[in-house]
Amino acid sequence: MMRRTLENRNAQTKQLQTAVSNVEKHFGELCQIFAAYVRKTARLRDKADLLVNEINAYAATETPHLKLGLMNFADEFAKLQDYRQAEVERLEAKVVEPLKAYGTIVKMKRAETELQRAAMDASRTSRHLEETIDNFERQKMKDIKVFRNSLYAPDYSSRLDIVRANSKSPLQRSLSAKCVSGTGQVSTCRLRKDQQAEDDEDEELDATEEEN
Repeated sequence: MMRRTLENRNAQTKQLQTAVSNVEKHFGELCQIFAAYVRKTARLRDKADLLVNEINAYAATETPHLKLGLMNFADEFAKLQDYRQAEVERLEAKVVEPLKAYGTIVKMKRAETELQRAAMDASRTSRHLEETIDNFERQKMKDIKVFRNSLYAPDYSSRLDIVRANSKSPLQRSLSAKCVSGTGQVSTCRLRKDQQAEDDEDEELDATEEEN
């Protein structure tokens, strides 16, 4: 669910970035062209005003009939420049300035989209970090259990017996096995050892008497 939400937000962010880029490109071009048109229209108005002034100046030097005709033409031409002036003002106020304002709006929207993208990247990074931490914790617990099991080695005494048994000679291991098999057998083993010692002493005495 979270991944789908992030994908939807990512798609919306890309769509918004595309829209902002298109507005920035085309509105910028429109603003420049309209501004150039307004400037040229204003220059044409200025040239027309100069023409009106020159016509009036010339009319003052002519006969009354021609003077009247020239002045009427100059007045009509001047009225045309009034319309041109209104056109310049309307274009400046209603078109050029709003298009210029879109430059600031576009910058703000671009900053917002960049912020959203940064937030999404941070969210994606945070989610990846959480998954990494979870995997690390699971691996750590697994390793701790393995280590804990390795601490519980077989009983020390039993291992010591095994070492001792392996270090004895075959005859000693056989005698030990016989002696350990039961309490009655332990007594018999001891008696056999005592009898063997007495026999050895008797043989030594007999040898001494023969020498004397």
